[in-house]
Amino acid sequence: MSDDCYDRGMRTRRSVLGDAHVDRAEAAKTPFDLPFQTLITVGAWGTVWADDAITRRERSMLTLALLAATGNFEEIPMHIRATANTGATKEDVIQAFMHVAIYAGVPNANHAIKLAKATYAEMEEIT
Repeated sequence: MSDDCYDRGMRTRRSVLGDAHVDRAEAAKTPFDLPFQTLITVGAWGTVWADDAITRRERSMLTLALLAATGNFEEIPMHIRATANTGATKEDVIQAFMHVAIYAGVPNANHAIKLAKATYAEMEEIT
């Protein structure tokens, strides 16, 4: 693993998810999940998310759509919260989930929308 790629990944991860989220994840890291945490920091955050071929707004929309389409709902609230840092608007998110409805199924989109609404409500309570 390149230290440069790991460091770039950690900077990107903090920029997208916020310091508080990353600090909690880092504090919870154990020797058991260290290899996985390193993998996602380098692979997801140090390469894919750090690439500027598309904007973070677009990457955020793609990520949310893919999570919903594949039924990986547990990650959706985290990525909805990240939209505050990526520039993806509520309109962007609903458009992504409407694509999910057409191409991957209404139930997946419906559940993703439910999670997004709850997460946006929590975010509004905090601000």
